[in-house]
Amino acid sequence: MTFEYETCDVFTTARFGGNPLAVVFGAESLDGAAMQRIAREFNLSETVFVLPATARHDARLRIFTPGVEVPFAGHPNVGAAVLLARRLGRRGRLVLDQAAGPVLAELTEEDGEVTGARITAPRPFARVRGVEPATAAACAGLPPGAILGEVHVGGCGLDFALAEVADAATLARAVPDAAAFRARMPLEVAAGLHLWTRLGPGRLRARMLTPLDGIGEDPATGSAACALGGWLLEREGADALTLEIEQGVEMGRPSLLHVSARREAEGIGLTVGGGVVPVAAGRITV
Repeated sequence: MTFEYETCDVFTTARFGGNPLAVVFGAESLDGAAMQRIAREFNLSETVFVLPATARHDARLRIFTPGVEVPFAGHPNVGAAVLLARRLGRRGRLVLDQAAGPVLAELTEEDGEVTGARITAPRPFARVRGVEPATAAACAGLPPGAILGEVHVGGCGLDFALAEVADAATLARAVPDAAAFRARMPLEVAAGLHLWTRLGPGRLRARMLTPLDGIGEDPATGSAACALGGWLLEREGADALTLEIEQGVEMGRPSLLHVSARREAEGIGLTVGGGVVPVAAGRITV
């Protein structure tokens, strides 16, 4: 069997920046094991498999890292929304279903062409547990005192450990320690460790360390950016906030994620968006 695919760079306006993504179309005949093998072949942070539309959704997605399937992820939804909209000639919005629930993608355009998307997380933000700061430091290869304040695990479809460090220099020194992750923060505890620091009002820099799912480090993590926005809004007690989050700088793949968080009747709602640049297209044989 042969399947069409496209790749793109997400959360960037420059080719070969941001987070690369592979999107495989017409994947309904593939089972999960075959999808996992294909994701391992592409060896990107995530590969998305597009399944047929339903009466309520424009498409259904399954999302795989090189090592595991995940119920929700930000950059796969943003990238898939843009590539799918271009293929279908769609404008405005798409609804993409996945294991964590439906995701609304509001499309952005430039010169009449879809160039980005802002997605709404499938669930309100929720904290699920705490993690000792010393555990986060060990997983990041940093001294115990490098982590500021408490470390919480939470998310809005996929849960991450969220840990603040003092400055960009400390952030740059972090190196994921796979043995520490296996012993102290396995995937059952958190999908990864999202380290962050403040650059200025409303501006953050972050790194996502994920050595147990086949990635190592992710250059742009929309689901973790949503989680961080939810946690900060909860902690600060405001009604709403907006953030610009830089990520991938230390990897040579600079990314920019635009996050908004707001208090709603059902909890803290979150969106994340950014640009998408198509890169390649082809066919893969299974």
